[in-house]
Amino acid sequence: GRGTPLCELAMASVKAHLGPVRCVARAQPRRSAAPKAASKALSAAAGATLAAALATAAPAALADAGFNKLPPLDPDPNRCERAFTGNTIGQANAVSDKILDLRQCTLDGADLSTKVLSGGILSESTFRGTNLREAVMSKVYARGADFEGADFTNAVLDRTEFDNANMRGVNFYNAVITGTSFEGADLTDANFESAVISREDVKRACLNPTVVDETRMGLGCRD
Repeated sequence: GRGTPLCELAMASVKAHLGPVRCVARAQPRRSAAPKAASKALSAAAGATLAAALATAAPAALADAGFNKLPPLDPDPNRCERAFTGNTIGQANAVSDKILDLRQCTLDGADLSTKVLSGGILSESTFRGTNLREAVMSKVYARGADFEGADFTNAVLDRTEFDNANMRGVNFYNAVITGTSFEGADLTDANFESAVISREDVKRACLNPTVVDETRMGLGCRD
């Protein structure tokens, strides 16, 4: 048989982490007489396409692909200002032309309502009392960030990592929370009233020792 085209082999891996992709190839004759140099060039091009796609993937997607190291800190002195514009490309799969790097940013009390922060790296940043109403956070890496008193009312939190984060007094009222991790996070006095949370997320969150009293009732923990 002809076998699987190289483009499809490369993009199959990307599809699993970045969402639907499509290979566009020119019609080929039944028997290729292309020299070995052309074959090597095609292989290099496919490899470059895969590398470029992985380089713009969200941290969660990179982790799924076996990459555990975060990229170097963005040297742009105005990178923290990007929080006020967010990402606008590939919202569902957290793919953008540039990674939204908000590490070590201080955004306390900022108005980030309705912003799309998908694919962002928010670790080691502070969002104390920040307005994140109706924000969209898909595949966000926020390990160790400080969100104390932040308002996530009506926000969408999909495959976001809040491990070891300060979530004291955070308001998740009516938020949609799926595939999100709070391992080691401080959820003291967090409000989950009317939040839409997957059953598995509830099970994991209820194991957190800081989930007590009204927070536990709001999550619907069974004990």
